[in-house]
Amino acid sequence: MVDTVDKLGYFQAITGLEDADLCTEILQAHGWDLELAISSFTSSDHDASSSAAVDGGNNHDHDHDNAAVTPDYQPRGIVDDTELVMRDDGGGNQGPGVAWRIITLPISIVSGSLGLVSGAIGLGIWAAGGVLSYSFGMLGFRSGRGGGSADSSSASRLVSVSSAAGEAMEFVALFDRDYWSNNNAFKIDFVVEGFMDALQRSRSSFKLLFVYLHSPDHPDTPVFCDGTLCNEAVVAFVNENFVSWGGSIRSSEGFKMSNSLKALRFPFCAVVMPAANQRIALLQQVEGPKSPEEMLAILQRVVEDSSPTLVTARVEAEERRTNLRLREEQDAAYRAALEADQARERERREEEERLEREAAEEKEAQERAEREAAEKEAARVRMRQEKALALGDEPEKGPDVTQVLVRFPNGERKGRMFKSETKIQTLYDYVDSLGVLDTEEYSLITNFPRTVYGRDKESMSLKDAGLHPQASLFIEIN
Repeated sequence: MVDTVDKLGYFQAITGLEDADLCTEILQAHGWDLELAISSFTSSDHDASSSAAVDGGNNHDHDHDNAAVTPDYQPRGIVDDTELVMRDDGGGNQGPGVAWRIITLPISIVSGSLGLVSGAIGLGIWAAGGVLSYSFGMLGFRSGRGGGSADSSSASRLVSVSSAAGEAMEFVALFDRDYWSNNNAFKIDFVVEGFMDALQRSRSSFKLLFVYLHSPDHPDTPVFCDGTLCNEAVVAFVNENFVSWGGSIRSSEGFKMSNSLKALRFPFCAVVMPAANQRIALLQQVEGPKSPEEMLAILQRVVEDSSPTLVTARVEAEERRTNLRLREEQDAAYRAALEADQARERERREEEERLEREAAEEKEAQERAEREAAEKEAARVRMRQEKALALGDEPEKGPDVTQVLVRFPNGERKGRMFKSETKIQTLYDYVDSLGVLDTEEYSLITNFPRTVYGRDKESMSLKDAGLHPQASLFIEIN
């Protein structure tokens, strides 16, 4: 359902028909083939102009004498979607002196250039962006209706990019061969790409698009090409102020553009600029042979009248680029500042984590040292208790009892009775059990005479060591 609705909306946008029932009947009659329906409609609608264009390409223009064609001739009285709509402020003042007319391009022209829009039929809206956004609002042009999308199967039957560009390349090659020689050292720089790509190029470069439709068999064509299009002044002006596109009416795209532009006489030139919704704005068309002076005057007037719009568009685009560049610079500065702040914050967190880790390690080490000291002290207490218990009861004074007096480095004295057969090891256990010393690395000595009773003499008895019946011992810290 969505597909048929989109096709109906796009068919209305292209044809300008507002009767939905009539459009539905036309589409149904063509099996909902959008391209076939549009081609049938446009070919039947423009039979007269198409035949006139073909006749103009092969015969003289006496059949159109009644049209009173002049350099400024524009078809009038057309009230369909291609008609000019200019604002009238009530005082008789209208837009610029150039004639404006909005032209809907054939779908095959639009879809034939993927450089500007999708190759599928229904991108719907081609935003001209910038060039006409200002001027159309100023002139009061009515906006076109948006289109829908269609299935990609129709796109395969449309003119491809290579086909449109190939036709352009062929035209330029033939034009250069026939008219550009040593005698004609000047030539217009026709772009070798499809019409829509040329239109996009003109938009991006803020220039108008100069269109030349070439009728190879028309009797006025050689003189016009040699004398006017290869004229030094005309070539210089066109190359400086326009993007130029040319096409032969024998080619597919050239023939379709001649129908869209309603070319009645040849040689045919036009000046256009992009509009919205697959449309172009026709600023000026020149039909019939023109002298270099006439052509130059027409083009100069078009450029002069269009200059404010193009300058405004260029300035607005430059402002947008400047603003975009400024925003990018601001964003870059903001990102740099943010990254710097994040780096500082990361370093601060890492420093805090390091300090916290060191504090935790220090606390853990302190607790471990305290725990080890407590365990060591508890072990010493147990050792003293065990050694004190191992000493047994102090014997009473008797002939086999030795009185021992021990003097500590702090001046404290301790004495006890021991049996004479007691080992010197027991004296060390006695000293340890008192808990006066904080070390076990010490020796027992006598001063007169000086004798050291070290650990190597622990197995000797007091009597054998000469300490019986009494001994006064000093403690020497090793």
